[in-house]
Amino acid sequence: MTEQDVIKLIQMGECINIEFKESKKAVNKDVYQTICAFLNRIGGHILLGVKDNGKIVGIDPEFVIKINKEIITSANNPQKINPPVSLLAEDIIVEGKHLIIVTVPESSQVHRCNGKIYDRNEDGDFDITNHTDTVAMLYMRKQSSFSENKVYPYLTLQDFNEKVIDKVKKMIKAWNSNSPLPEMDNFTMLKSLGFYQKDANTGKEGFTLGALLLFGMDEVIYSTLAYYKTDAIVRKENIDRYDDREIVNTNLIDSFEILMQFIRKHLPDPFYLEDNVHRVSLRDKIFREVIGNILIHREYSSPYPARLVIEKERVVTENANRAYGFGHITPQNFTAFPKNPKIARVFREIGRADELGSGVRNIFKYTPIYSKGGQPQLIEGDIFKIIIPLVPNRTEKTTQKTVEKSSEKSSEKSSEKSSEKIIAYMKENKNITISELSQNLKISTRAVEKQIARLKKQGKIRRVGSDKGGYWEVLD
Repeated sequence: MTEQDVIKLIQMGECINIEFKESKKAVNKDVYQTICAFLNRIGGHILLGVKDNGKIVGIDPEFVIKINKEIITSANNPQKINPPVSLLAEDIIVEGKHLIIVTVPESSQVHRCNGKIYDRNEDGDFDITNHTDTVAMLYMRKQSSFSENKVYPYLTLQDFNEKVIDKVKKMIKAWNSNSPLPEMDNFTMLKSLGFYQKDANTGKEGFTLGALLLFGMDEVIYSTLAYYKTDAIVRKENIDRYDDREIVNTNLIDSFEILMQFIRKHLPDPFYLEDNVHRVSLRDKIFREVIGNILIHREYSSPYPARLVIEKERVVTENANRAYGFGHITPQNFTAFPKNPKIARVFREIGRADELGSGVRNIFKYTPIYSKGGQPQLIEGDIFKIIIPLVPNRTEKTTQKTVEKSSEKSSEKSSEKSSEKIIAYMKENKNITISELSQNLKISTRAVEKQIARLKKQGKIRRVGSDKGGYWEVLD
């Protein structure tokens, strides 16, 4: 966020998603209530070092690091914010004074601050803990706004693929040996990840859609979401149909691996050294994020199928989306919003995704290197679209040149044979016509005319007399 961006936020004043806190030498006590309220409502920005009236007072430089660290640590502390949350806090100098901007995402869960539930209304935070109807509506809104939270009360552990759950546990342990998740039984792990909830509307408890998509048996996923699939297509030569195709409708863990293998099968991976030291796969860096977006941030309540199309000059992906805006996304105007945060958390736990927003930055960082200057396009809308430009594979170029040269040589040999046959026919019948030569040689009259012109130029034949009354003379 730039200084100009911060000034614009201050000019907007306090509202449902903007809050000012003075916090010159310490964090205001009610900052965490605002964080909780933002999480429960639509997210927002908290500006520390600004008075309620919008006057910039700044934070004492000696306390900036301490305040920043305290906010991030407290937000991750379940004793303060529960469930805990990872926040982004930036130190920005505005008009020569230090400010801290805390960016709070909208959450798919209901959060508490010191045991109390807060909601946001206009420019204030309200304790709704004892307002049963309001809390119930909050839970209902969370479940309706994040499709991953839809409860299926009749799902049981037998509907999940135990091999996939075991594989995820091993991946978590390999990525973070200190994680307690691999040591839990399957039910406890799924519940800890937020995939077992109570539906506030019906009062029924059960596993969620997120759990089914990540770990479900294929037949159970299909019976629940018959329209769920990701269509991977290669369309380079046969553009009317396809050169290769893979329809992926298994769990998200295996889907990621299948789609990455499809990319590796059909796209080159040029040699690249990061900082001239470490070998980095540009292809994997880019398409790890692209495929992650198709699977993690897709709106699963929509029947629109996700698509990945590899063309000669670009790769295009599309997936249903719960849009927060419309138009092209750039690193300058991009604001990270979670779409399926619980699914995203599992992908982070197994090392297949990073913190929210890093994927977009990686796509913009590595695509120009991979495509020799080409720029990616990320287009936000009800259908989220990513376009990654490509450059032709050097091997393909070399092969094409070889084919062209081989074709030219073959054509020359065929032409020489035709010329020899034309001379032979003219020796046998000096009055033979072009039409008769065409029929005998089984080539077009235009091709015969070209061969005769070539033979005349080489001095091997000549026409004596007129075209109609003359004849052919073969010269030694």
